[in-house]
Amino acid sequence: MNGAMLDLAVDYPLLNMFWTMMLCFIWVLWFMLLFRVIGDIFRDDELSGWGKAGWTIFVILLPFLGVFVYLIVRGRGMGERELKRAHQNEQAFRSYVRESAGSTSAAEELSRLAELKNRGDITESEYEQAKAKILTS
Repeated sequence: MNGAMLDLAVDYPLLNMFWTMMLCFIWVLWFMLLFRVIGDIFRDDELSGWGKAGWTIFVILLPFLGVFVYLIVRGRGMGERELKRAHQNEQAFRSYVRESAGSTSAAEELSRLAELKNRGDITESEYEQAKAKILTS
């Protein structure tokens, strides 16, 4: 068995191994590009349903020509749409963080402190310290 493995290693030169690795890399790259184009087709809100169907059929039936024509015709828009989508996601995240943090205004904090003082939960000196802290920040 070791002899068979050794013969296989001798029969497959180093340059052929590099060529095979390069072909595998290009094959994976091709599928990434194909899925990126198909994803962009379906995410584009400005493209009509017929346009999406047409581009999808073109990309599926003639994949190489379809993808390259799509990149030539709509390539610039792909980057702009991706940037716009990333900006919207960032704004949504920031809005969610603001809502989750429960930021309150100084007036709300002061009214809450006054209520605590009136109920007797905090003393007058604690109230004044907390009030000063709120007003300075």
